[in-house]
Amino acid sequence: LGKMQDAGIGMIMDAGSTILSWDKIVKLTEEYPFVYGAIGVHPDEVGNLDETQFARMERLLDKEKIKAVGEIGLDYYYDFSPRELQQFWFRQQLRLAESVNKPVIIHSRDASQETFDIIKSSPVRRGVIHCYSGAWQMAKDYVDMGFFIGVGGVVTFSNAKKLVEVVDKIPIEKILIETDSPYLAPNPNRGKRNDSRNLQFVVEKIAEIKKLSPEDVAKITFDNAKSLFF
Repeated sequence: LGKMQDAGIGMIMDAGSTILSWDKIVKLTEEYPFVYGAIGVHPDEVGNLDETQFARMERLLDKEKIKAVGEIGLDYYYDFSPRELQQFWFRQQLRLAESVNKPVIIHSRDASQETFDIIKSSPVRRGVIHCYSGAWQMAKDYVDMGFFIGVGGVVTFSNAKKLVEVVDKIPIEKILIETDSPYLAPNPNRGKRNDSRNLQFVVEKIAEIKKLSPEDVAKITFDNAKSLFF
């Protein structure tokens, strides 16, 4: 992590996925001034959630450097957790985000309409749709609701026409850049372990699509992240 600031990374949001990850996230936020955290349970992992862990989650969200609830949502690709259970805990975690007044980091895979419908029926209107993979029209609907669209290494892939269209049509003021480390490294490092040092390639691709300078894209998306999480 010490190498990140040398590479020009101003801030890292370390998002939770498993209950076991929570203590590690808190420790990293205490150890590194530029690391902030999100506490949540990924849909693949909600089978491990119960009321005791949910109460602990609420306590951890009270910590100063824990800035969001996430990553939460639905994943119908693997179906590691029953869909009804995913939906139940997704709604519970959205309610928790509302009660503690924190933004959300949303995971959605092969469940775009169900994810959208559950969010729309909740009062939560602050967050990012992480690694967005849907059509630009739904991205616009999310933006109109108040959400940011998360864009990572996929935008550099040759088969990413849908995401390129999203980036083209969504205002730059509503885009966040992200890694999804250790996955989805951008070209030219596709297939290797991903980390935040690869964000320069995401920035360059967004700049190309938006006809902006990479410096402007970096500054605007950094300000976007600060406005959401702080």
